[in-house]
Amino acid sequence: MKVRDAILGLKLYQAGKPIDEVKRELGLDDIIKLASNENPLGCSTKVCDVIKEFADKVNLYPDASNYELKKALSKYLGVNVENIFCSTGSDSLIKAICNLFVNDGDETIMGEVSFQRYEDSTVLMGGKIVKVPMKNYMLDVKGMVDAINDRTRVLWFCTPNNPTGSIINKDELFSVLDLIPKDVIIVMDEAYYEYVTDDNYPQTVPLLEKYDNMIILRTFSKAYGLAGLRCGYGIASEEIAKYINTIVGPFDTNIIAQQAAVAALSDTEFLKRVIDENSRGREYLYCEYKRLGLEYIESQANFIMVNVKRNDKEVFNELLKRGIIVRPGYLFGMDGWLRVSIGTMEQNKKYIKELENILVNK
Repeated sequence: MKVRDAILGLKLYQAGKPIDEVKRELGLDDIIKLASNENPLGCSTKVCDVIKEFADKVNLYPDASNYELKKALSKYLGVNVENIFCSTGSDSLIKAICNLFVNDGDETIMGEVSFQRYEDSTVLMGGKIVKVPMKNYMLDVKGMVDAINDRTRVLWFCTPNNPTGSIINKDELFSVLDLIPKDVIIVMDEAYYEYVTDDNYPQTVPLLEKYDNMIILRTFSKAYGLAGLRCGYGIASEEIAKYINTIVGPFDTNIIAQQAAVAALSDTEFLKRVIDENSRGREYLYCEYKRLGLEYIESQANFIMVNVKRNDKEVFNELLKRGIIVRPGYLFGMDGWLRVSIGTMEQNKKYIKELENILVNK
């Protein structure tokens, strides 16, 4: 069997451990998963109602055009339907962008500590990833733009950044946009957009009128609680949207996901509760980390990176034994750190109690 060389060089993406797997391995019944940045409040009851309504229609192919979902997104975003494309989460769209723009030998640029799938999708197309060192745990936006050369095809701006939770503020973004060549695609990966409460966070949708080389990616997996249904979307120029709609295929977003996403968009009260609960949990964890004398990175997402000042694999395993799943920092090149999703207040308190026990009894 002859496998492409680009495939042989890929690293397997390590997702957060599934709850059932931990139960089987450790014989535990009560598990708290704070590893995958999922919504601890679940999803809107409107979504549950729609899932029941369409459960007996799964024998039918979904609407290939995503008409109802695009129409709902068009109203929500204030853009034309022709500017929108949908797929099975951001992963699929990141891959589609590389399929569209990256040829063998081309380069894309990302932050040194950012979402792994940018690298995977670039390498898959025979391209080369260029990683720019972080600046105080934040993307060095100017440094990334300075790294552009004749082979550069895509800039990956993950904001809030996964795994650090830091954002690109208005001044940083606006100072570099006109420096980026028109043939370089600017990807604003805004998977955690809904959680941001910082007024300095730029609203990028209006920028599409001026920058037709910009693509904005968002998802229903995080704040809307639809991670298991896999539904993401992007906004771009009509030309880019047309090409990406062609690449992702006619039935990429399933019938349940399409209807669930429309229902999720309509429940603004649930989304507000999600954002408020996340902000409350974020402040609680900040206070507890300060009390424990632990360094952390201020986050605008639904997770926080914390320096436990010990071997992160060991702390990860100790928490796992106590039924708490987090992500060890070595996976991101941040030894000694943990990435911990913000849970319900009850989950947050249980996690802090167990973390303190582990660190005190070192």
